[in-house]
Amino acid sequence: MTTRSDIIDILKTIKYPGFSRDIVSFGIIKEIELNENNLNLVISIKSTNAKVADELEKLIINKLRLRKPKISTKISFEIEDIQTSAKTSSIKGINYIIAVASAKGGVGKSTVAINLASQLSKTMRVGFLDLDIYGPSLPLMVGDSSTPLLDQDKLIPIEKYDMKLMSFGFLNSGDSPAIWRGPMVSKLTNQFFDNVKWGDLDFLIIDLPPGTGDIQLTLSQKLALDGAVIVTTPQQIALEDVRKGTEMFRKVNVPILGIIENMSKLILRGKINSNLTFKNFKINSHIVEVNSDGEFELEYKVFDGPGGLSESNRIDVPMIGEIHLDPKLSRSIDNGLPYVLNYENSSITQEFEKIVSEILSKLKNE
Repeated sequence: MTTRSDIIDILKTIKYPGFSRDIVSFGIIKEIELNENNLNLVISIKSTNAKVADELEKLIINKLRLRKPKISTKISFEIEDIQTSAKTSSIKGINYIIAVASAKGGVGKSTVAINLASQLSKTMRVGFLDLDIYGPSLPLMVGDSSTPLLDQDKLIPIEKYDMKLMSFGFLNSGDSPAIWRGPMVSKLTNQFFDNVKWGDLDFLIIDLPPGTGDIQLTLSQKLALDGAVIVTTPQQIALEDVRKGTEMFRKVNVPILGIIENMSKLILRGKINSNLTFKNFKINSHIVEVNSDGEFELEYKVFDGPGGLSESNRIDVPMIGEIHLDPKLSRSIDNGLPYVLNYENSSITQEFEKIVSEILSKLKNE
């Protein structure tokens, strides 16, 4: 006889579309009613993409037919359109505008930003705005250097990887450096808000340049930002600048949604010769255990320092993610394919899934 527990075990084998987490741990199963061979499921999802519900229904029904062919299944969806709880912004048609910032260069903020946007784009309508006028990196990160078209004096964003993209790098031909004073930078920043045809979006992710200068000030004055995500690395020198950034957002009343610590650690995995019999060895005072198959794993903190948790505690906002060092992550930037789209079952992609869940939860409760 099939029990409710049997149904839950089957549902745990089904992944949410675009994610590596199963639909039970994702928390979307609201009701399971089993009456002999009749099963009623109620599923709650937050998405404006109708394909998500259709795909979920097919996945569930096909899996249950395979494992429990005698069960008749009916699925009801509660779809929460995030438009219904969106704040008003100064860009028509965009529900949430989130800034990704650090105030410190070299912490991997753009890498975090594009992967955050890419993870969101798996289930939502996403735009990505690269506001680093002096060092735009978006064309490299997505492998596209096309020039945007114009429609009635408005720029049409480049579309790739199910995202709408805009950057000064798409407009500045060749390798010419941008040598502009503050007023010109502010003017161009305003152009990206006023004269880009974004259309309807659930999220616009804005990748801010390092610092707390003209672009950040223009942004805070121009838009009703729904929040900022702060990226840091563990070192004290990174946190000193990050604190300036968090204080800036506080002064302009932009809620900080969370801290992400990038380059938090290095994970070393390997295998030794099976003929060797030792159970552990030492690397820089770290004892590394070796299993019966000769395999080992070491988590090593490359950068010393108080880390993102200290800033999280100081400003009383959650640390919503820790991204460890991985050569594939940096290569994905050079290759123009966001990491989370290429390595969907990796621990780093799972961390970005968690980050997205934390941000959605925080926005819902604001």
